[in-house]
Amino acid sequence: MATYSELHALKSHNDLIEKTQVAVVIAAQDLIKTGATPTAADRAWASAVLSDPAIEASKALMFLLAANKDSTVAQIEGVTDTTVQTKVDEVVAQLVSAFSGA
Repeated sequence: MATYSELHALKSHNDLIEKTQVAVVIAAQDLIKTGATPTAADRAWASAVLSDPAIEASKALMFLLAANKDSTVAQIEGVTDTTVQTKVDEVVAQLVSAFSGA
């Protein structure tokens, strides 16, 4: 199990940052893709992500780390792209809500 200090340090882990940035961009694209019916809050969040993915990715990474608090540092560092995408997709509604102030 990773300690809180280790989890905090992982928020600066380049590979995790890069994977999470890509994952939030994909999640934003999925939210507003043709055929979807995004809310105004969804569109605003997606626009913010597409303008600067680092900000919302940082928030998503904190969710990812918290969700994996019972994992070891090695397990967290070895997370796959698919797992990161799944975890980001699971928290999109919370990120949109936080972004919109709801």
